[in-house]
Amino acid sequence: MSPSPEHTGPRRLFLHVGLPKTGTTYLQDALWANKQVLRERGLLLPGARRRHLLASLEVREDPGLARRPGDTAHPWQDLVAEARQWSGDVLVTHEFFAAASVEQVRRVVADLAGAEVHVLVTARAMPDLFISRWQEWVKNGARGRIDAYPPDGPRAGTGEWGWPSFDLGIVLERWGAVLPHDRVHVLPMAPGRSDPGELLRRFLGVLGLDDQGLEVPASAANASLGLVEVELLRRVNAHLGDFRSAHDRGTWIRGYLGEGGVLPGSREKFRPSRETVADLVARGERALGMLREDGFDVVGDASLLEPGDLDGRRHPDEVTEGEMLACATEAMARLTGDVRSLTRERDALSQASSRPPRLSWLRVNVRRRRPRTG
Repeated sequence: MSPSPEHTGPRRLFLHVGLPKTGTTYLQDALWANKQVLRERGLLLPGARRRHLLASLEVREDPGLARRPGDTAHPWQDLVAEARQWSGDVLVTHEFFAAASVEQVRRVVADLAGAEVHVLVTARAMPDLFISRWQEWVKNGARGRIDAYPPDGPRAGTGEWGWPSFDLGIVLERWGAVLPHDRVHVLPMAPGRSDPGELLRRFLGVLGLDDQGLEVPASAANASLGLVEVELLRRVNAHLGDFRSAHDRGTWIRGYLGEGGVLPGSREKFRPSRETVADLVARGERALGMLREDGFDVVGDASLLEPGDLDGRRHPDEVTEGEMLACATEAMARLTGDVRSLTRERDALSQASSRPPRLSWLRVNVRRRRPRTG
């Protein structure tokens, strides 16, 4: 489908705002892999994938935008400008949009004047989501204990790690204060209890599409760490003070240490304190009440948002020093194997070339191994 000569901008604009750790990477992998096919079916994903991340920072007035590498000038306005040249539907997707304030949401809708704006929110049970968010925070370099999450600070109200970034009740309040509630579409999911492909079909259904003929990822993209591994990484982060930039944290702490197969893969699930769990359950019940009573569009089974049983799980404070030592020694062995492999590659390249080896060989050639499962 192409824009008609008389087009006046998009018919509908769908903004997928998260929540983080609710299948967003899987959905985005599928959407971007099929960008051209979706365009032919009338749905535009404007710009490039990274531009949607940067646009979420601009919308939330995040000062970190200026420190990102590459072109960071007005990414949101670039997406809006491209959307205005399209007469069909438009989708913008990044989980960092979720934490936008009411005033920021108003500006988003004003920027899209003339289009029918819809919001899609993928959501999961609050206790499990909280645990995943803390783990992700650690994988991004954080040092705080699980019951100290989320962090306080001047950016807590609209930052990507605060309560408004993943508390469904707060997100519904903010976006529902500006948009009609029937245009706020909530898609419940539960890792291990719901099929990612089925989530994609529900997501596309809201857009008036289906998955026929699409290239669909085989499984969810992000692997989780077990209890001992995430506690070890949290303590290692205290010694990584030089890894301050988003690029360093994403490449080395999250990408290499957290998801590169360096740490063992026990996959042991864990829990926060009883007091924290009680608060999370209350927040989840509040959101469920809003879904039942306030006219939001629930696409799927809302019971997936009810908390599961955390009994039998350990708290990170219960990890023993012996467990930490065993995990650390195995990680050290894997790191040594990586260094040996990379050194051999560097030496082979050096022998094949008359030029001296590049000093950046480690940065360039580190391979991300498949995470081990045991």
